[in-house]
Amino acid sequence: MNIALIAHDRKKEALIQFVSAYTPIFEDHILFATGTTGKKIIEATGLSVHRFQSGPLGGDQQIGAMIANNQIDLVIFFRDPLTAQPHEPDVSALLRLCDVYDIPLASNMGTAEVLIHGLERGDFNWRTLDE
Repeated sequence: MNIALIAHDRKKEALIQFVSAYTPIFEDHILFATGTTGKKIIEATGLSVHRFQSGPLGGDQQIGAMIANNQIDLVIFFRDPLTAQPHEPDVSALLRLCDVYDIPLASNMGTAEVLIHGLERGDFNWRTLDE
């Protein structure tokens, strides 16, 4: 599966802890991330991560383009709901694309836990049926 990993600044540490805790699951998949988030995940886990631009510089849109082209199977995006984001239109567009293309999306730790366990069980194998 192709998995996108994104986190706002105040949520980056939580995402890094999450990916670190589930490294054995993530290492079996292809990972994509926005710039700084990807760099920090690589440094903390040693996982291979394809990095795009940072979110405000177009990284969210790059991942959105992959979603629109059926190249992302799961998105984990730890959002900070208490801080205004200068690139909020890009964030909204990314979330909208997940809904349009039925891409599972976790925007917080609780939902990410459910999705990662589902991924481990094979609950998302339906994503490969169109290939």
